Amino acid sequence: MNRAQHIVPSGIVFAVGCWIAWISYTQQPAEAFLFPRLIATVFVVLAAWTFGKAVLGLSKVGAGVSRSMIINLTPGLLVALIYVFWAAKALGFYTATAVAFFILLSLYDPAAHSEVRTWIRRGIITGGFVAVMYGLFALLLNVYTPREILF
Repeated sequence: MNRAQHIVPSGIVFAVGCWIAWISYTQQPAEAFLFPRLIATVFVVLAAWTFGKAVLGLSKVGAGVSRSMIINLTPGLLVALIYVFWAAKALGFYTATAVAFFILLSLYDPAAHSEVRTWIRRGIITGGFVAVMYGLFALLLNVYTPREILF
């Protein structure tokens, strides 16, 4: 097993975590970013731990990231990038979340794409997910979310 298969992915996750933490700690107003700062800090600590284990050769789980795994993850990563860098700001957090979640669910759900029943189920699951996100972020945590076209 090649150590680079553990070092490269964990290094990328660590770098992304540091970038997210830097963004969350440099944004204003500080009160609106309290929860993201907490999550980003925990994310960086865990990513640093994983990256350190990979560099030291202590990662013993799995065979790393295979080519087929990368191919399977690519559509989801593209949806996530569009969501983070464009859709959440342009469409509003909850609208973009609903669209992105529905697309991801449609991409990775093994149920048939030719049956109306499965599309209805995906819609209900998406609606439930967005309702939980709204309850968590807007009502419980009072976290600022990007608002634009719809909500």
